[in-house]
Amino acid sequence: SYGLIAMANSMAEAIEFANEYAPEHMELMTKNNNEVLSQITNVGSVFLGDWTSKSSGDYATGANHILPTGGMAKMYAPLGVEAFGRWIEVQKCTKDGLQAIRKSIGVLSDTEGLPAHKVSTEIRFTNSL
Repeated sequence: SYGLIAMANSMAEAIEFANEYAPEHMELMTKNNNEVLSQITNVGSVFLGDWTSKSSGDYATGANHILPTGGMAKMYAPLGVEAFGRWIEVQKCTKDGLQAIRKSIGVLSDTEGLPAHKVSTEIRFTNSL
């Protein structure tokens, strides 16, 4: 129901905040995604790059949808047989990859009554990235 857009004075400050906040989901879109990702330690699931919408991970990339909430990504990983370990999952779609799962994301978003999930994918095709 809630989201957060945080402004930082530097990438180091943004990374520090993200690791302290420990979000359930994080869309990471920077000039150096892999470099920044290597410094992110406390997040449930990362959606990497311009073409990887949260809904692509929720519905179509195969990522686990049972994620630590409320800052618990500092201590726990997405649910799985490896529940005694701790790591983050990352999804990265290309434009063609997201196009291939676009319809499925829309249908599932509509079915769940979560229109912003669909919009997070569709906006990538209407606003040239």
